[in-house]
Amino acid sequence: MDERTAEAEIPARYRYAVVPHIMVDDAAAAIDFYRRAFGAREDFRLEAPGGGVLHAEITIGRSVLMLGDASVKEAEEASFTAPAFLGGGTSVTLHVFVPDVDALAARAEAEGAEVLQPATDMFHGDRTAILRDPSGHLWVFLTHLEDVDEDELRRRLAAAAL
Repeated sequence: MDERTAEAEIPARYRYAVVPHIMVDDAAAAIDFYRRAFGAREDFRLEAPGGGVLHAEITIGRSVLMLGDASVKEAEEASFTAPAFLGGGTSVTLHVFVPDVDALAARAEAEGAEVLQPATDMFHGDRTAILRDPSGHLWVFLTHLEDVDEDELRRRLAAAAL
């Protein structure tokens, strides 16, 4: 674990958040990937009567994620849809704070995640990596380095020239 992380806790406003529920084409394979790549722990799984995963819950770091298999019927009804059904795009990015973003990103890449942004110290006080998992979901993993007040955040953003 990075020594800087021990000094800076995850900001309180991010400790308890909305629980995302994602849909994938093969939830069992996704859970296995998340276990290997992100260090996820499977907490619950409810198998669908006809096969597949109706509902599962995993924990990554301190964050809970719900997931299940998407069906063609649900996708056609525009309810629960996997990114592949949308042509590979997604409108949601999942943010998770972890103790060591560098180690997680390296492990995830070795397991098949696409690295969109390698772990980088960012102006907002977090070391951040952006990944795409094999199911097409986008993940932002962060290790909190320092608290940055709003004035300093705005100064750093202007200097970063994004």
